[in-house]
Amino acid sequence: MSHEPDRAAAIAHLMRAGRETSRLSTVFRYAVAERLGLTVSDLECLDHLADVGSATAGQIAERTNLTTGAVTSMLRRLQQAGYVTAERDPADRRRVIVTPRPERIAEIERPYERFAERARRLIEGYRVEEVRLLVRHYDRMQAMYLAELDHLRDDDTAQRSA
Repeated sequence: MSHEPDRAAAIAHLMRAGRETSRLSTVFRYAVAERLGLTVSDLECLDHLADVGSATAGQIAERTNLTTGAVTSMLRRLQQAGYVTAERDPADRRRVIVTPRPERIAEIERPYERFAERARRLIEGYRVEEVRLLVRHYDRMQAMYLAELDHLRDDDTAQRSA
């Protein structure tokens, strides 16, 4: 007896669940950004900086998939609002190194605290092997997203030069 119909149904269910989770994550990010008086791009930038500590404007542009012009405007807004500092790179004066201000990052984390606590409780119910599976899954999904972003950028470049 073949388990292929069960497998196909389980995969279809997983794909639907993944799309719905992605959609709800986006809606949630928009709601948090609105509550903080930020754009989603601002929030994504600050989230990235909270993870990495500091980044150049070019690295932020690549990570957020924004143009360097859009990143410059965004960083100006974030700097004026006191969320980040921007300093010239002493090794290369053309580059700007952007660093989040820790006290302001804490403000951005507040709307996520309840969700983070609920997620932590959810994950505590998983066996270590299940958590490792989820980490592998997320790592692979992130690699796929990055590859697809590269592909979209390459297509955009090819279309502009055609």
